[in-house]
Amino acid sequence: MSDLFSALLLGILEGLTEFLPVSSTGHLLIAEQWLGRRSDFFNIVIQAGAILATTLVLRKRLWALATGLGEPETRDYVLKLMVAFLITALVGLPVRMAGWELPETVTPVAWALVIGGVWMLVAEHFASRMPERDTVTWKVAIAVGLAQVVAGVFPGTSRSASAIFLAMLLGLSRRSAAAEFVFLLGIPTMFAASGYAFLELFKHGEIANEAWLDVAVAFIAAVLTGFVVVKWLLGYIKSHRFTAFALYRIVLGVALLVWLPASAA
Repeated sequence: MSDLFSALLLGILEGLTEFLPVSSTGHLLIAEQWLGRRSDFFNIVIQAGAILATTLVLRKRLWALATGLGEPETRDYVLKLMVAFLITALVGLPVRMAGWELPETVTPVAWALVIGGVWMLVAEHFASRMPERDTVTWKVAIAVGLAQVVAGVFPGTSRSASAIFLAMLLGLSRRSAAAEFVFLLGIPTMFAASGYAFLELFKHGEIANEAWLDVAVAFIAAVLTGFVVVKWLLGYIKSHRFTAFALYRIVLGVALLVWLPASAA
């Protein structure tokens, strides 16, 4: 398989999984077993592509928030987004610098997939019994900010899954409202994380020998695929639960736990 074609596949995979509650990190790690390990810079760029796709999908909502700051309700929503972002940054940066993160290897990712799938089923069960609410409270904003840090420590958890379901359990029970808040928060959070990682790599001269055509193809694939997936997901969850994603995570995680010892034998 050519390097360019494998780059295309990895870009598509990133676009498919970055904002679905199935863990993009886990899927890229698995894919690299067959498609080959890519540089940290490559992974940062395709992640930025998926985030750009989300920005494009939510561009009207972002514009409404930017131009509606004269309204108290809009100011309150934006302030909660800002506080959630600051919590993620102020807690997440020291955690990252301290190296508090599980290794991105198959076993911890597989367990995170299984545990996260069970968590999704339990959370959705209890959230479905709550009155449907779409108001973001301060409790929800703070919890979502912390959930993003936890997802960064445990690869395979899925940032979107951990944050959306915690928000639902804490009162933001309408799935579409929880997902929108998490996705909007993910835009500055993930762009900031990608920018920070890029500066670290640039400072250490680790991007000089990149295959730039591979990077460009993967980035475009991530943007296009991510746009379609996010647009579809925001429509899907208005009338469907996340059960299918939870079951998928559990099956995939168990399969990896079974496959790993067999492949090592």
